[in-house]
Amino acid sequence: MDCYTAHQMASATDARYGQKESSDQNFDYMFKILIIGNSSVGKTSFLFRYADDSFTPAFVSTVGIDFKVKTIYRNDKRIKLQIWDTAGQERYRTITTAYYRGAMGFILMYDITNEESFNAVQDWSTQIKTYSWDNAQVLLVGNKCDMEDERVVSSERGRQLADHLGFEFFEASAKDNINVKQTFERLVDVICEKMSESLDTADPAVTGAKQGPQLTDQQAPPHQDCAC
Repeated sequence: MDCYTAHQMASATDARYGQKESSDQNFDYMFKILIIGNSSVGKTSFLFRYADDSFTPAFVSTVGIDFKVKTIYRNDKRIKLQIWDTAGQERYRTITTAYYRGAMGFILMYDITNEESFNAVQDWSTQIKTYSWDNAQVLLVGNKCDMEDERVVSSERGRQLADHLGFEFFEASAKDNINVKQTFERLVDVICEKMSESLDTADPAVTGAKQGPQLTDQQAPPHQDCAC
């Protein structure tokens, strides 16, 4: 599939989503968030744990892209999250990168038991810089920290890479529900902080943003590494 066709598909999907959401305008902001990373690092499980508080051990590879919606309250604002779960396989890359446009935040995920997924983080970071909005915020997440006996990527290596890339860092477990909610809430807080700092309150990437006072900064609690 060529890039033009992929962007057409992304635009069509966004349009259908917009029509669906048009009847529900009872929110202050809507943030588009993408979860990206190699196949089998646990992106889908991570999303289902956050959106539905469910987990299944069966691995089913995501085909193309899917999304879920969750509404939360942060900084006295009602924020609707449109969270996209992307396929990690190379053959879907043209499709998934077409959805980077307009994303306010990314969760870039690797598997702490899989060295290859960790080594791919730099390439995924480059994809974000190439295809996304310049001010998109990124959190690096080492998933599956419940599998400590099979760990091959230390917490320190993950933190060092995050520091090098300029990202905040979490270790998490979708299975044991460790740092899942905290990761999403921290990403939303960082996006809100950047919005408050920006003079351009009508940025087109913030779909459904209402005119009014900017969000006030709120100090987020220190993030936690996995204590499995």
